[in-house]
Amino acid sequence: MNNSVTNTARLLGAGLRALLVLTLVTGVIYPLVVTGIAQGLFNGKANGSEIKADGKVVGSSLIGQQGYSLDYFQPRPANGLGENSVNTQYKLILSGATNRSGDNPELIKWVKEAKAKVVKDNSVPGYTVRPSQVPADAVTSSGSGLDPHISPAYADLQVHRVAERNDLPVAQVEKLVEDHTEGRTLGFMGEPRVNVLELNVALRELVARS
Repeated sequence: MNNSVTNTARLLGAGLRALLVLTLVTGVIYPLVVTGIAQGLFNGKANGSEIKADGKVVGSSLIGQQGYSLDYFQPRPANGLGENSVNTQYKLILSGATNRSGDNPELIKWVKEAKAKVVKDNSVPGYTVRPSQVPADAVTSSGSGLDPHISPAYADLQVHRVAERNDLPVAQVEKLVEDHTEGRTLGFMGEPRVNVLELNVALRELVARS
């Protein structure tokens, strides 16, 4: 009887000590070490890849935003994905695809309407956009609906409108797009792309200087 009680007490004590040690190691020390390494080596990414303008956080380079006026470069559309009703600070859309096939009548309608709008919005005196110039990313949402990038082709398509609405030389806006065009990841993965938020922040700074 005494041996049984003693063994039980010993096992409970060992279990309690193991619990305390593992809690300290995995619940305190490990998170602090990982957080310290992340903050020291990858500070920007660890804090959400924030983009600042005028000393204020205006968004993340990882998440696309909607609602820009035509004075700015436009992102990919987000049809059919709804609105985020929880965090509306940056008008984030719900993450997910439209789940509509390529021959879906509703999707075809969206694409046609989007293409007509792109042609209309970006045709300015002296520069007319042809429907054949409109790239796919200008009229379709990404798989996640949160893509922060557009193709260089879509950015170039918008240059004349942005220049005209902000009283800037076309060549200056073209240079802005060129400077913010990212190449393929590691030189071979993905496609060249332009981060819309970063481009628009740079545009705003350019307009302010001009």
